[in-house]
Amino acid sequence: MTVQTANTPIADERRFRFNRQVMIGVFFVIIGLMVLYLGVETVSDAETVITFGDDRVEEVIRATIPTQPYLLVAGVLFLLCSAAAIATSQDEDRQQIGTYALYFAGVLIIPTILIAAAEGRSTSATTLISESLRLATPIAIGSIGGLWCERSGVINIAIEGMMLVGACFGFVALFFLRQEYGATNWVFLVSVIAAVISGGVAALLHAWLSITFKTDQVVSGTVINIMALGITSFVRAEYLQSTEASTETLPSVAIPLLSEIPILGETLFNNKPIFYSMFILLILTHILLFNSRWGLRTRAVGENPHAADTLGIKVNRIRWTNVFIGGLIAGLAGAWLTLETTGRFNDNMTDGRGFIALAALIFGKWTPFGAFSGALLFGFSEAMGTRLQLLEISVPSQFLQMVPYITTIVVLAGLIGRSISPKALGQPYEKE
Repeated sequence: MTVQTANTPIADERRFRFNRQVMIGVFFVIIGLMVLYLGVETVSDAETVITFGDDRVEEVIRATIPTQPYLLVAGVLFLLCSAAAIATSQDEDRQQIGTYALYFAGVLIIPTILIAAAEGRSTSATTLISESLRLATPIAIGSIGGLWCERSGVINIAIEGMMLVGACFGFVALFFLRQEYGATNWVFLVSVIAAVISGGVAALLHAWLSITFKTDQVVSGTVINIMALGITSFVRAEYLQSTEASTETLPSVAIPLLSEIPILGETLFNNKPIFYSMFILLILTHILLFNSRWGLRTRAVGENPHAADTLGIKVNRIRWTNVFIGGLIAGLAGAWLTLETTGRFNDNMTDGRGFIALAALIFGKWTPFGAFSGALLFGFSEAMGTRLQLLEISVPSQFLQMVPYITTIVVLAGLIGRSISPKALGQPYEKE
């Protein structure tokens, strides 16, 4: 008979645990096998040309890559990274090695998809970067708006509705002012302000329901989303549908000197105002949230409102203000859709971007730069879906249009690890 002693290992400790690192490792095993299969099926002499730069300024770098050797090597690298991740997943001392391997595999997947899709043809990496940043703009701005709300303890799933209201009424202002005064800069400015204020008004309704009347914050946000869809559809049918839609958008603004930087200067520094505002809001939010008295009070209210109250902080006032600020920012994200991109308004044109902004916020663990990283990921996935359609790969376009939403599900389901929200998030505050 075997006697269990203090030094005898417990059987449960030896059991293989199917943790998050193993799950991601298995995911990349599947990716690696798929890439190897593509490499075998690829024409051996096919070469893919990846360009960097802008043809308009004749500053283009071209990289010619043998497609089949690249895919075969990439497939092996995916399998090696997966093996490293799975092999180190049970040892806490070596888990970091597997984590770095998975990071490398995550980065490697980007050029691999691009090269596999463009087999034997030419495609521009600079255009892909530009489109990724452009498509990330409303998501990043929306997630920053949600950040101000949720850091103060108020759940905001109404980002979608606030963006939709901002998109609608910003366009309405542009449409009627343009008829009277033309498409001047001040008309565009007033239209953007109208969009921002519209988002703020929707946010005030959310604050009134969830803070003053202590309505369930998820229900309040859902109500605003449904109401925004109904109001904007009515406005479009009543005032916009029977008339010609404007196709004019905000003008581009080239930043002197910076726009002349080779390769990326034209992409990053010759853009439109709301695109630039994304970076301004990102930096300001980070500074204010983590390096100012207001940010400290906001975080205190979101973590422990009772303790903040004992220090003399007006909890509900802080929450009201932050929800309003978040609504203003979400309205600006909506303005991007109509005033900076399309020059028209369509029913439900936010198309789920508000919910993706919320997913980016969770992905970023309620930090400004983390949320921006999540927005870039989703912007890139949408740009990649569009690029794959242009390259006419043999996949139905409906599936390619699903790429951003599939990315959202995959990321939130298991790739981001544990994401801890502010402790008082969703809890109405009652003064004792």
